[in-house]
Amino acid sequence: MGAGSWGTALANLLAKKGYETLVWSFEKDVAEAIEKENRNPRYLSNTELDPRLRATSSLEDAVRGAPIVVSVSPSHVVRQVMTEAGRYMSGGALVVSASKGIENDSLQMMDAVLAEALPKNNRIAFLSGPSFALEVAREFPTAVTMASHNAEAAEMGQELFQTEYFRVYTSEDVPGVEIGGSLKNVMAIASGAVDGLGYGHNTTAALITRGLAEMTRLGVALGADPMTLAGLAGMGDLILTCTGGLSRNRSVGVALGKGKKIADILGEMTMVAEGVKTARSARELARKHDVEMPIVEEVYAMLYEGRPAQEALENLMLREPKSERD
Repeated sequence: MGAGSWGTALANLLAKKGYETLVWSFEKDVAEAIEKENRNPRYLSNTELDPRLRATSSLEDAVRGAPIVVSVSPSHVVRQVMTEAGRYMSGGALVVSASKGIENDSLQMMDAVLAEALPKNNRIAFLSGPSFALEVAREFPTAVTMASHNAEAAEMGQELFQTEYFRVYTSEDVPGVEIGGSLKNVMAIASGAVDGLGYGHNTTAALITRGLAEMTRLGVALGADPMTLAGLAGMGDLILTCTGGLSRNRSVGVALGKGKKIADILGEMTMVAEGVKTARSARELARKHDVEMPIVEEVYAMLYEGRPAQEALENLMLREPKSERD
């Protein structure tokens, strides 16, 4: 469900494993290109897709009778897409969520969103970790986490996606895996801004480390195991997204650091940078739980209040000195 770069890469992985795989695309032209040309020209243009991968723009056709449904829509439309899909899905289907984000209005992560959108489905797992779509499509060795409240669902998801180049670990810590996958996008915007301002590795290392501290504080407040945030779905994904050239969220930050306006940045992008919307919901969630998240506050101010990146960085550096554990 979702033919962006990540959804296409995951669908292609499953098709190459021999699973009968159908990818749903909101854009009809994307579905037609996958069907006729074995390519996704809009989101994964440089990758030849497995000829066995099928595509459709009909949501009903995509999910009716499917024993496994993989949700990979942008997080802000998951509720809408999966509520509609639920009208045609089997209640016993395994659902794997690979979307990362926090809803703006409800402040819910995908676990709660899917529980409401699919009340008949109790086998839901959550895939997260350091994994650029293009590198997965090129079969670069990758390791991710599959989390679920249902151990059987996590193991089924693990078996589904495990290949010689895509290693899947299981976890019971759904809040930890989801908060890591969501907040790393916000931190990547901050990391990109550091680069856009012309600073170096010292600054980036400080940003990533303190970003992890913020992610862990909020995760623990939401019931996560802090060790999860030190793993693939936390630190691993954070490092990748904050430093990798393929990171859409980091590229937004780089442009902000160079003085571009957020409206202009987003207007030039084809793909979704989840961190832009997540910055708003993360800020509200932190305030709701009385968790101090200064980096999130500054990213929000850059995105929604027009604060210059240099001023945001100075605000972080000039905060009252504290113990590192605080």
